[in-house]
Amino acid sequence: MTLNNLPTGIRSYDLVVVGAGPGGFDAATEAATFGIKVALVEKDLLGGTCLNVGCIPTKLYLGATSPVEDLAAQVKARVATGEIKINFEALCTKKDRFIGATRKAMAQKLKALGIDFYPATAKIIEQGKIEVSHPNETAILEYKNLVLATGSHPTVFPGLEPDNETVLDNTGFLALTEMPESLLVIGAGFIGLEMAQIAHRTGTKITVVDALDRIAVYEDPEVSKTLRSVFKRHKWDIRLGVKVKSVTAENGKAVLRTEDGDEIIADKALIAIGRRPNSKDLGLENCGASTVGPGFVKVDENLEAAPNIYAIGDLNGKTLLAHAASHQAGYVVRRITGKDKGPYTHAPIPSILYGSPETMRVGQMVSDLEGKGEIKVSSFQLVANPIAQSYAATQGFVKVVWLDDKVVGITAVGHHVSGFTTAAAMIVQEAWTEEDLHKVIFPHPSLDEALLGALKAEKQPPK
Repeated sequence: MTLNNLPTGIRSYDLVVVGAGPGGFDAATEAATFGIKVALVEKDLLGGTCLNVGCIPTKLYLGATSPVEDLAAQVKARVATGEIKINFEALCTKKDRFIGATRKAMAQKLKALGIDFYPATAKIIEQGKIEVSHPNETAILEYKNLVLATGSHPTVFPGLEPDNETVLDNTGFLALTEMPESLLVIGAGFIGLEMAQIAHRTGTKITVVDALDRIAVYEDPEVSKTLRSVFKRHKWDIRLGVKVKSVTAENGKAVLRTEDGDEIIADKALIAIGRRPNSKDLGLENCGASTVGPGFVKVDENLEAAPNIYAIGDLNGKTLLAHAASHQAGYVVRRITGKDKGPYTHAPIPSILYGSPETMRVGQMVSDLEGKGEIKVSSFQLVANPIAQSYAATQGFVKVVWLDDKVVGITAVGHHVSGFTTAAAMIVQEAWTEEDLHKVIFPHPSLDEALLGALKAEKQPPK
């Protein structure tokens, strides 16, 4: 598609959206339903990182390989035997077809809603105008409102630059046509742990290295402890408190060198040490917008970076999750269409680590509440749940955090605990008390009963 397919001359819009990931696409399509004229600009692929090289392909891989873990659990329980082999080539084909079909459906939706799509880079040239550039073509778009939703990219430090052949980032990992015999994962956050599980299930030997003292460091310490216990049983080599000096490709291998002079060698390395905003070259200096930290666009209580210019999702750094970006997109559209005049607010934002086990968290942890009131916790072990028993996946727990006898946080780790994330989010949002436990009938038998069990359990001061 070229820019010449679209209107010529001065092109004026009620709303221009830059970035077609979850936040940008939702902003454009929701705004179009209100009957305003919308343009969507994307320099790469519809769907952004999440659809193409992030959460969606990762979950497709995790879902397809989950029977490996399911069978292994039943074998350990001595009720089954056998072996599951993953046809990775077929899985790659399935992944590519699904993503391609999704992008096609997104393009069709844009067309049906009358949204002009520009496959181009964008730069603000002055207040009210942006320049969009395609190879050998440029155009000027005038806007009444502008939404910047350009997302983020993998963090790169000197000495840890990926070549996406031997030293990989998430894009390089998901482009592999076969899994290596050994994988070195630098970074024990959600991205690293999910991708390590994919490789593990295909038979890859896993080594995880992190500079911090525990994996999944932003989660409850008990969650980190449980995850590490499970992965150690998988025979992962987990090395914490390691300061990495460099990761390089040498003689077809990935070689990690620590500041202490040690070496770790594997067939491939995955760099998963965080993400940084895509704020460079947007022309922010031409509209009065500014950045903070590693480049996050500074916004006010209305998500405005400058008059009538909004920054949402990973770009503003508030929460680097796709569903947070989409929620912010909805608010901005309501604001520019006059449906919402107040500042941006949001309910507790859930986070989930997929795999086996899963983790789920919504609301606050004990560490967030120091000095705020009477803190108590109640918990339930999954070993007492019949569904967890039926899947021979009993390690894990559900924990409820109470502040002044109201639920302010719920976290869980274990078999399919993501399944009750929405219920947990509603409970935290409504700040349930003990009297509210009778509002809802929990089905029996179900994994949800583990959540109910944690809510009913004796509340105790945190350890």
